[in-house]
Amino acid sequence: MILLIAPTFLFSLFEIVHLQNSDREITIYNKCPFTTWVGIQGPGNPGNGGFKLDSESRQTIFVNPTWTGTIWPRTDCGEDMDCATGGCGPREECNGASGSPPMTVAEFSMQTDGSNDTYSVSMTNGFNIPVSIDPYGPLNCERAGGCIMNPNDACPMEFAMQRARITVGCKTGCLVYNNNRECCRGNFAHQEACQSTIASRLFKASCPRAIAHEFDDSNTFTCNGASYVVQFC
Repeated sequence: MILLIAPTFLFSLFEIVHLQNSDREITIYNKCPFTTWVGIQGPGNPGNGGFKLDSESRQTIFVNPTWTGTIWPRTDCGEDMDCATGGCGPREECNGASGSPPMTVAEFSMQTDGSNDTYSVSMTNGFNIPVSIDPYGPLNCERAGGCIMNPNDACPMEFAMQRARITVGCKTGCLVYNNNRECCRGNFAHQEACQSTIASRLFKASCPRAIAHEFDDSNTFTCNGASYVVQFC
């Protein structure tokens, strides 16, 4: 007996295999009214780890199908790349180096369970400017991140990163005090206690779809087969 396979099934199977083996597309869009510098860390060193992005400009990177990595904004960088926030040293291309907090971070883990991507915007390293992630392609995939108000406007003075007396970033309490409560360690290493930190309350109120603390699992999103836009501001 000859088994006949419907062409539509073969096409669907081809699409799945193609998706699992194709590079994935992430576009970084700078909607801010000022220049930013993108920082990227992850396997394959996409975009050589970072680049300059003028206001209203965008640039696309391609990552491997199972890429796990981070993207963040660097702000107010001079000619020597001495950035106010998010700097990775005196270089435009971070080439594997991490950023210096405070900074808002877009996080990706592609095909973590063999098919679905997980993504989130995290402020566990503090905040510099709003960041959001928008998936495109599949239906019912949700935006991560974005802010309804700017945490820098309400940042306590001891948490504020300032340049020319202007708050350009807001640190976490862990960075400032390095104690168990603010770092969610010891007796505070669980969700209810961690929510009570000074920074997590401010971050959650300002950016309710971002991760505000280490145990904030509610704002990790999943999608299957999307292309993504990471937007600054």
